[in-house]
Amino acid sequence: MSRDFAPPNIERLLALMARLRDPERGCPWDREQTFTTIAPYTIEEAYEVADAIERHDLPALRDELGDLLFQVVFHSRLAQEQGAFVFGDVVRSICEKMERRHPHVFGTERIDSAAEQTIAWEDHKRRERAAKQGQSVLHDVPLGLPGLTRAMKLGKRVSSVGFDWHDSAGAFDKVEEELQEIRAAIEAQSAHEHIADEIGDLLFGIANVCRHLQIDPEASLRRTNAKFERRFGHIERRLAEQGRTPSQATLEEMDALWEEAKREE
Repeated sequence: MSRDFAPPNIERLLALMARLRDPERGCPWDREQTFTTIAPYTIEEAYEVADAIERHDLPALRDELGDLLFQVVFHSRLAQEQGAFVFGDVVRSICEKMERRHPHVFGTERIDSAAEQTIAWEDHKRRERAAKQGQSVLHDVPLGLPGLTRAMKLGKRVSSVGFDWHDSAGAFDKVEEELQEIRAAIEAQSAHEHIADEIGDLLFGIANVCRHLQIDPEASLRRTNAKFERRFGHIERRLAEQGRTPSQATLEEMDALWEEAKREE
């Protein structure tokens, strides 16, 4: 494994990006891109990093981190072409932020536990937001986050100013209330859009329950998705042994195989 941390390699990457964007010698696709068109790829690469981590695939993680770094370089190059900032400004900004938010490491404050650091980190962020006069408490919660993650962050942000239940019991009560409202809307044959809104309220409530229990709802749902795939795969394999497919089996048969998969786990 190479231990070359790499200013030369960073320079190589920056030069490569500049070449790709060169108006005359660059790549036609890369030259056409904007912040908006590249953003979905940035999100996708972040998910692929998370996927490699969940699969414990370190070689894939190395490659996916490279892809994610390339996205940072791409956005930085676009900004440089507009005279806004350069890659070095991005690096300097994050270094200054990390030093500012870790005064117990780079200053004289004392913090003895991860829990204390979490509290201090949020306090630093609150002070930084407070310094930006006239902005909503929620103004910088990213719109591009997955829905459940953004719901968590919205709840966490307003909790910092006291708008929250005292414990998870209040959040659970809200989930039960929203579930009843969905049932009432369905029984009343409400408009599809109204039912969709009620389901959104339920999902938001579940995100708040997760927040109070310190559970990542996206990670929890990904685990359930994987479990579902694993168990349905068992159904497919068992039916294949009989020369059949799921479409040729009854629901009762598939339910029995589902329970079999659960027992084997």
